[in-house]
Amino acid sequence: MSSFQKTPLVVQMSGDYFAKGIGMYRNPLRRLLDRVSPYLVQAGKVLLGMFWAISGWVGLEQTVWAQFKQDDAKGCRLGERQTFYWQAGLTIQAGDGPCKGIEAYAPIPSDWPEQEVVVAKEDISKSAKIDYITADGGVRVMVIRIPHLAANEEAKAVVIFEIRRSTQLAPENPAIYVLPNKKKMDRKMLAYLGGSPFIDPRNPKIRALAKEIGQDKKTAWEQVEAVYDYVREKIQEERGPLKGPLAALKDGKANHEDMINTFIAICRAKDVPARTVWVPGHAYAEFYLEDDEGKGHWFPCQIAGNRAFGEMPDRAPILQKGDSFHPPYNKREVQRFMAVHLSIVDVDAEPKYKFFRQLVSAP
Repeated sequence: MSSFQKTPLVVQMSGDYFAKGIGMYRNPLRRLLDRVSPYLVQAGKVLLGMFWAISGWVGLEQTVWAQFKQDDAKGCRLGERQTFYWQAGLTIQAGDGPCKGIEAYAPIPSDWPEQEVVVAKEDISKSAKIDYITADGGVRVMVIRIPHLAANEEAKAVVIFEIRRSTQLAPENPAIYVLPNKKKMDRKMLAYLGGSPFIDPRNPKIRALAKEIGQDKKTAWEQVEAVYDYVREKIQEERGPLKGPLAALKDGKANHEDMINTFIAICRAKDVPARTVWVPGHAYAEFYLEDDEGKGHWFPCQIAGNRAFGEMPDRAPILQKGDSFHPPYNKREVQRFMAVHLSIVDVDAEPKYKFFRQLVSAP
């Protein structure tokens, strides 16, 4: 008798396919073809994507559009743009018995000021239905539901997204930015001041460092830059498992992700919102300041490798932003990088399945 006889099946694939690359792969543009996680866009943009496809628009670098879509005059300016195609979804085949109540969740990248996404192609079986939701933490998620598969029957729900990602140029006048007023922040922004897995801004040693670093600097920009320089000076990048900011500072070496965690923890302890930005096989940080008119802006910084503070020369597709997510299939759980997830209510024999999370050529 199969161990799957009349039992539910739950499979969760954490971010391991991605997270293990952090700190090991320095150049995301070289590793873009290796691994990633899925993508999507809002329904209204499908027509726009069809228009570009019909008109033969497939250029890799389109600075004109990047300038056209920019409305954040006092934030990061947008530079050259690159286009990628991202395949996301699931194929599943029932075993020698039927499967009932199949439900899969696949996080997909979403629009940001420096990134736009449109649906390029869909391949969905009649038995499958897909929806798109925004999960707690702001991550877009593709939800795939298949009510029933007969023995050996196969179903698929695979979507190719077109991703247009721009470089980010440093602001022209960093001196205008100030620390945000914590009392006036909304709940969503306050989340970027709290704790996350491997990030504890309330730790006494982190708070002491936050008070010490940048105390002689006049502007908010200079204070955050002092944190950036401190982390780059005190921690040398090396391969290895996550160990947290305190261990990274004590050892003087850590993987790239722990360098990001340390920067974010100290920023949050200084009441500067900060978060992780996840791209294929890599990550970087963002911090948040307000301009002289009280409008908030996010600014990127590359913690390890070539210096890039307040700017981002890489155009790797953004998968997720944040580092504390409550997945829709288990809101009590907290994840640094939201995982894909598959559950089957009733299954007689083990099915064959595959999640798609990869860059592909233009459809």
